[in-house]
Amino acid sequence: MKIAGHTAKITSGFESTPQYFKSYLCEDPPEFSITVTRENIDFEQADLLEEAQRDGFRPRVFTDPFLERAAIQRAFAEYLFDYGILLFHGSAIAVDGEGYLFTAHSGTGKSTHTRLWRQVFGDRAVMVNDDKPFLELRADGIWLHGSPWSGKHGLDTNICVPLKGICVLERGEENRIRPASREETLPMLQKQAYAPISKDCSAFLTLVDTLSRQIPLWKLTCNRQPEAALTAWEAMR
Repeated sequence: MKIAGHTAKITSGFESTPQYFKSYLCEDPPEFSITVTRENIDFEQADLLEEAQRDGFRPRVFTDPFLERAAIQRAFAEYLFDYGILLFHGSAIAVDGEGYLFTAHSGTGKSTHTRLWRQVFGDRAVMVNDDKPFLELRADGIWLHGSPWSGKHGLDTNICVPLKGICVLERGEENRIRPASREETLPMLQKQAYAPISKDCSAFLTLVDTLSRQIPLWKLTCNRQPEAALTAWEAMR
């Protein structure tokens, strides 16, 4: 399977796993291998229970195939981090071949907002990933990569596009967008980016800080009307 230009050989214990990853399978020689163990599956379940408790959500027990896919996601994120590629929690969409990423606390309406973009822009809009895209920090800018881990709606495309900006989303009655300072945005970026458990924390903080300096940052307060998409796009493009 190839994600963000890097290929892994996956040893899976469940028939549903290759089907889930079908848009990202390839014949390229692998750079590394991922084999999910029972210990990995148990770790993912414990981590999700802890996350639910921390964020105030109802704890859930997930199926082993779901947890295997989560473990593969973690292994990919750990590997790609060494190449300056971050797994990021947000809803990412491309319009006319350029990417826009919206992030917020869970339940704020990230997916609802990018659905408005698809409604407004029609065939010009392509969902890159509705939950966990990858962001590649390169000398020529930030590049947005699709991934198969796309949340409950399963909206993703195996593409790579330049990222125009990251926008922190809040609900509101009126649609207003403004440039955001890196100081006010950095805590959200740190929260939404995946921090590798196998790496030193300082390396993670440095990479997120670099991201915040390389990409335009925005703050959007919006309702659920199509005009919200136009307000965001006209500023961020």
